[in-house]
Amino acid sequence: MLMRRTFLSALFVAALLWVAAFAAAGPAMAQSSLSPAYAATERGLTPSERAGREIWFFATAFNDRFYTYSYPQRLGATIDWYKILGAKNKGELFQAWGAIPDPDCCIPGTADCPAKSLDETYGFQWCPGDDALLKSVGRDDYRDPACDFRDAPYDASTPHGAEDQRQDPCDLRFGTSTGALGLRKFPNPRFDKAAWEKLNGSPASWDGYRKALSADGKSADARINRLFDGSVEPPFRIGMACGACHIAYDPLNPPANVDAPTWENIDGLVGNQYSRVSQMLASGMSQHRLEWQLIAQARPGTVDTSALPMDTVSNPGTMNAIINLASRPLHEHEVLKWRKASACAAGAAETDCWCEPGKPGKCWERKLMTERVPHILKGGEDSIGVNEAIQRVYFNIGSCAEQCWLNHIPDLRAVDPSQRNYGQTPFDIGQCRRDCASFRAIEDRLDDTANFFKTARPADLWKARGLDSPAALEAQLNAEFGDGAVALGRQLFAGKCAGCHSSQSGPYEAVDFHATDPNDPTRRIDFLSHERPVQATRVGTHPARALHSNHMQSRVWDQYASRTLHERPVDPALKELQKGGGRGYYRPPSLLSVWAYAPFMLNNAIGPEVCGKPGRADLDLYVSPYVGKDGKPLADPPACWPFDASVEGRYALFKASVEELLNPGKRIPKVYLTSAEIVVDVAPQVKIGDLETGLSLKVPKDFPAIALNSLRFKDLLQDIVLNERDPEKLEAKYEEQLTVKRFKALKQGLAEMRSRFLADPGHMLVDITRVQGGFVQEYYSNVLEHVENAGHRFGSELSDREKKALTAFLATL
Repeated sequence: MLMRRTFLSALFVAALLWVAAFAAAGPAMAQSSLSPAYAATERGLTPSERAGREIWFFATAFNDRFYTYSYPQRLGATIDWYKILGAKNKGELFQAWGAIPDPDCCIPGTADCPAKSLDETYGFQWCPGDDALLKSVGRDDYRDPACDFRDAPYDASTPHGAEDQRQDPCDLRFGTSTGALGLRKFPNPRFDKAAWEKLNGSPASWDGYRKALSADGKSADARINRLFDGSVEPPFRIGMACGACHIAYDPLNPPANVDAPTWENIDGLVGNQYSRVSQMLASGMSQHRLEWQLIAQARPGTVDTSALPMDTVSNPGTMNAIINLASRPLHEHEVLKWRKASACAAGAAETDCWCEPGKPGKCWERKLMTERVPHILKGGEDSIGVNEAIQRVYFNIGSCAEQCWLNHIPDLRAVDPSQRNYGQTPFDIGQCRRDCASFRAIEDRLDDTANFFKTARPADLWKARGLDSPAALEAQLNAEFGDGAVALGRQLFAGKCAGCHSSQSGPYEAVDFHATDPNDPTRRIDFLSHERPVQATRVGTHPARALHSNHMQSRVWDQYASRTLHERPVDPALKELQKGGGRGYYRPPSLLSVWAYAPFMLNNAIGPEVCGKPGRADLDLYVSPYVGKDGKPLADPPACWPFDASVEGRYALFKASVEELLNPGKRIPKVYLTSAEIVVDVAPQVKIGDLETGLSLKVPKDFPAIALNSLRFKDLLQDIVLNERDPEKLEAKYEEQLTVKRFKALKQGLAEMRSRFLADPGHMLVDITRVQGGFVQEYYSNVLEHVENAGHRFGSELSDREKKALTAFLATL
């Protein structure tokens, strides 16, 4: 017994020494970046829901390397992080960028801020965990806070068995906050402080790092800044969590001051309808860059999820609220995907079954099965399951880029079909699982994230207004819109809208659209959308998002689409040449809490334009999209509505947006136009047959931006060569797409373009106005429609009284 006590005492002493060693290790031991105020908002969540929320808010899955290196070097795009996140811009985060300020961060030198000077934080805000992180800048000894992540209890009922073999949580990669929720910073081990100070003058300044490479306005280097120059590295690598687009203000509890919220004002699932993340992603580029045109053209609350994979279809879409996930309709699909298994059959190929080395019983098998799955994304493209849709979000924000998907997406400057990365190839889920630890870290915890998603509930207007019942709201709405307005509106909704916007079965006159689950009175049983695919031309709204092509067979996200989706028939009414492959459809959006999420449509285009009101003119990103009948900017356009997260501000925007929705004849057309003449260097060097030249496009002021950023310029250059060198191959390419007459016109246009190249054997500058509306636009634009707020004319035939009544009922949803 004495020996046993002595042994245990020795173990205890050893444990104390181990703890003391970590305590003395300084920067190697990071403090938790989770504040008590944040943790307090997790009360009431199960351990699994809590873990999922933490991952959604903080995990970057190692995409900080992507934004530091791959983004500028491989994709030719840069982000000016200091312009966005510099501490002096703390009060502009929401107004300029729609970003949600982190309640726990502070400006160095202000009262109670642990950092006393901007030099200590390299010009950024100080945030929890920075006392450890800042000591590791320029060193390779940082211990990420994710290493201290509290996992939810392991589910031993799956085929992976009783032993918890989840990937190390360190690979979730949390870092610390940048001051904007969803954007996380990490110490750059390659940072050279002396080189930084030589370039910028002080640790807190980023001025030298952000300036143009050349002051010569005639040089192409004048349109590129030092952010592309890897010879001097910044102190931080910035990563992005999924929350960057989805964390926003709670409609039921908005902040009194949008620039200084508390954690109680913040919701992680409602979708940030103010976010200008597209402009963030392009903040380090000149508008002369083709990449800027592809990324940055988006209104608040939208993001082009095709921008990084570059499918050359400009289609920013809203960041939809995630509500009542357990009520979301499921549809039968043929799904080929990886599923958990306990073992692989002898001789099974790794492409069909794989077991993680050193983790017995942790295997994955890929096979085709019939499953009921939800339709996720605007056209239902993510169609192999909820968990997989969540996982793919991480690739969309840069996770596992170098290991898994960068080599599957196009290089915009590769204009020769024989060049590497000329076009897309399918991302391989099995390969990514094997080669990327962060993939496995997220995948092993997807059930937790999905469980967090299931906690989201509708934001009812009666609760937001502090009323005691839905009946009290109905009385208010009847007083505003007329006696009996809500009841009449319900009748109109049942007859005019429920066919698309209800997940229940008709006849809808007898349906209770507000019914709740008897076992969970907080959950509505109606998702308020059937989520079946509807042809884009039937809806009539801007077709660009329906022409998204990344989920087609042979494209980058092929494996995240079901076989059923790939086999959807072509919408014959689409005018665009490139179609098919499951494209051309929208799923009706849910109308749950619709009062809180105006403007409307997939691109937030129907309703007033919204904008922030930053104090600095250079951070005012608003550009009016309103045009007249001549397609030119209006001299006196309607003013944008300032960002207003209050209950009554949301309600006023909702009413104005419904007014435009139901009165399409009163809508002023919206078309994003270029604000100045720009020169886009499409192919600085290109070989067409024996001719070596270059191609730049001159885009005049007030030109429809989508006509440029949806242009298939690679196909155009390739077809010029085929028309001359291999006309039979060109004919085969278009045999099933063009009539004899249209194919002849195509060949004539290509011959004319070649003649123009030959006439100017040097670098060719093409004035794009010469081809607008001509053969280039007709045959090589992925999106032919320019007006962004057209379509969805359903309900326009109602009387004014009926339109008011329908508005009143919609406010109750």
